[in-house]
This record gives sequence, structure tokens and C-alpha cells, in this order.
Amino acid sequence: MKNKKGDFLWGAALLVWIIILVVPASRTVFIASTDAHPYIGGFIKFFILATMGDLLGVRILIGEWNKPQGLVAKAVVWGLLGMAITLVFTVFTGGAAVAQASGKLPFAGSKLAQAFFGSTIMNLTFGPMLYIYHKFGDLYIDAKIEKKFGKVTVKELVDKIDWYTMVSFSWLKTCLYIWIPGHTIVFLLPAQYRVLTSAFLSILLGILVAVSKKGVQSPTVAANT
Repeated sequence: MKNKKGDFLWGAALLVWIIILVVPASRTVFIASTDAHPYIGGFIKFFILATMGDLLGVRILIGEWNKPQGLVAKAVVWGLLGMAITLVFTVFTGGAAVAQASGKLPFAGSKLAQAFFGSTIMNLTFGPMLYIYHKFGDLYIDAKIEKKFGKVTVKELVDKIDWYTMVSFSWLKTCLYIWIPGHTIVFLLPAQYRVLTSAFLSILLGILVAVSKKGVQSPTVAANT
């Protein structure tokens, strides 16, 4: 019963987002608001949607809905990353166009090439760091809770990271085979939809993280990550 209720609530939350985007009146207001306040919009989109991805990941990993410790604080980390993503999308897509125009990249004037180059460069540079920022943020929150808000050192956080999975799965597989083609498509969309679509893709990230952990961690540990 608990799982069915959780499934319903998660699906209902996703449906609300879909309705906002499908209904013309609400879509117009939503886009106008996020265009006027892009960083706040980026924060809210990732605060909600990426957190939904994390919750779904736990559901897949342990077979039931479980509220991770420090959920709100971790959602804030996602929100801050959403603000950064709002900026870097413009930097990488615009930078790719400038590089094409100046002959540093080929196919000047091609929107598809611009989207591919922007996505590739972003996911080979900022992409791996995004995983690090997110992982360090989560680990810092977990450590603070475990130590009752005592001191947490950088070395402690570094030692807790599964670097093999981080590099072999998150960087070499997801960045190359999922995020580069995925963000190429995102960058082909109108600018006002890019951050939101990427936030929806963060739900996929929650699923991928669950897949990478499945069979490696115990359910108790996984529920708290």
C-alpha cells in the first residue's frame, strides 16, 4: 500500500508539470516567469525535478519509497546546480557558435553542428565536474548529519567516493553515450525550454545512479545516499 501511494504521488507530481507545459495559458505564464528570472527558474526546476529523480532512483534501488536523510538540503544542492546549468548552457552553445564563426570549429551556420559541439564540449569538461559537485554536496550533508553538524574534512569526502564507478560509469559511459546525444537534442530546442528539458533529464540521472549502485550497496546504505 505504501509503495502504491508513493507511486501515485510521484506520478501526480510529474503530471502537474506536464499539465503546466501542455496547457497554453499556464505554459505562457511559466515561460515568461522563468525568462524574466532565469536563475530562480533554474533553481526551482532542478530543486523539484532532480529531487524527484533521486527519489525514483531509491525506489528502483531498494524496491520501496524511502526519504533520504537531508532531503531538503540535497534538493537545495540540486537547485544551485540548476542555476549553474542555466549559465553554462548559454556559455557552451554560444561559445560553440563563436568558435564555428571564427573557423576554430567546422560547419559554421549549422544549428545541428552547434548543438553537437556545445553538448560535447560541455559534457567533456563541465559534465564530469557536475557529478563531483553533486556527489560532494550529498556526502557533505550526510556527514554533517552523521556527526551532528560537527567538522567535516575534504579528505573524508574524497575517501567516501567510489571513484571507479564515478569514472567508469558516470564519466565514461553516461557523459559520452547519454548526455552528449541528449544535450545535443536539448540544444536544438528553443532556448526557453532547454533548462527545463535538462531538469526532466535529471530524472533519468536518478535512474542511472540507481542502476550503477544496484547490487553494489546494501539497501540501508543505498537508501541514505
